[in-house]
Amino acid sequence: MFMGEYNHTVDTKGRLIIPSKFREALGDTFVITKGLDGCLFVYDNEEWAVFEEKLRSLPLTNKDARKFTRFFLAGAAEAEVDKQGRILIPNVLREFADLSKDVVLIGVASRIEIWSKERFEEMETYDDMDDIAEHMAQLGLGI
Repeated sequence: MFMGEYNHTVDTKGRLIIPSKFREALGDTFVITKGLDGCLFVYDNEEWAVFEEKLRSLPLTNKDARKFTRFFLAGAAEAEVDKQGRILIPNVLREFADLSKDVVLIGVASRIEIWSKERFEEMETYDDMDDIAEHMAQLGLGI
C-alpha cells in the first residue's frame, strides 16, 4: 500500500526522483498515466494489470466506457527508474498535469499520484472534511 506525501522537483529534462519508499514497492518499471483531477496516476505492474483488465471488461458499445478507457490508455507509458532513482515523465503527461518544477507525490493505497505543487495546494483543502466523511459513511466507510 502506498502512503505518504513527498515534495520533489522535475528537472529541465523532465526527470523526477521517485521517493525510495515508493521505488521499493514499484520496482524498476511501472506505469504512469493521466489521472483524475489533473494529476498523474502511477501503478505498479500488478495493479496496472488489474486496472487494465477492468477497462477491458467495459462494454465497447458504451460511449462513456470507450472515452474512459481511451483517457487512461492513450497517455499511459512505461516508466523505468534510472540509477539515480529518477524517471523520465513523457512531455504529454507533464503538460497534462502542468508539471514544470515543484511537484508533490502522494501515496493513495493502490497507486501514487503526482501533482504540480500549485495545483495540489489549490485543490487540497480540508475545510469540507466533515461533509465528505458523512458522505463516505453513506458509502459504507464509517469511522
